[in-house]
Amino acid sequence: MPELPNNSSGVIKLTELSLPLYEVVKRQITEAIMLGKLEPGSVLPSEVALSQTYGVAVGTIRRALMDLTNDGLLSRRRKTGTVVTGRKPQHSLRLFFQYFRLHGLDGSLSKSVTKVTSLDRSFASAADAGKLQIDEGSPIVTFHRVRYVDERPIMHETLTLSCERVPDFPEGPEEIPQLFYLHLLENYGIRISAIREQIGADLANDSDAQWLDLSRPAAVLTIDEVAYDQMAVPVLISAHRATTANHRYVNEVQ
Repeated sequence: MPELPNNSSGVIKLTELSLPLYEVVKRQITEAIMLGKLEPGSVLPSEVALSQTYGVAVGTIRRALMDLTNDGLLSRRRKTGTVVTGRKPQHSLRLFFQYFRLHGLDGSLSKSVTKVTSLDRSFASAADAGKLQIDEGSPIVTFHRVRYVDERPIMHETLTLSCERVPDFPEGPEEIPQLFYLHLLENYGIRISAIREQIGADLANDSDAQWLDLSRPAAVLTIDEVAYDQMAVPVLISAHRATTANHRYVNEVQ
């Protein structure tokens, strides 16, 4: 039987989540597929068995499986059941919550973890205010973090938001969660719906050498972003600097 994700008790703790239950199930099954725990050709247990595994209603499981089938990750086959297709999921913002768009040199998807190194509160410069569409001098919060793949630093990034959009924002770096876009959705109702990127290249500076463990001279990939909510209002500006020695940035249009 394929390995399905659950918590230590075998049932998802749903009381702490504000997402629809079928979305929670979808994300866990999607992660199992992306990490290879559910291999192509694997047949999932019955809907009743899945409902018992996840501690949700059969209808919730049915909705999750239907969406994953529409996304192409699963196939519903008569007499066989629900089968993992082996297709790679699209790089939608829904999956951006958990996976950055970096692939290994062999084309494999890289799952990363982040560590926040600093958090500061200040006032918006004219440039920041223009990007966030707020008044110059408005309070902002900025944090810096390093992204790791297989315990190796591959990117460091600075993210800035208007304090007005995120009241009661975490006070310390250790309180900022790994899945920050998901944190915005669950705690502030902000759904990141679009991202505008400017991609370039640069020589590594002192900060790059420190955070990415680089020997200079070295080249880095630069990505400057503005993220927008469901009303097309800018929420977040960020600057990413990455080494591509062992990874490639992938942007797919489907």
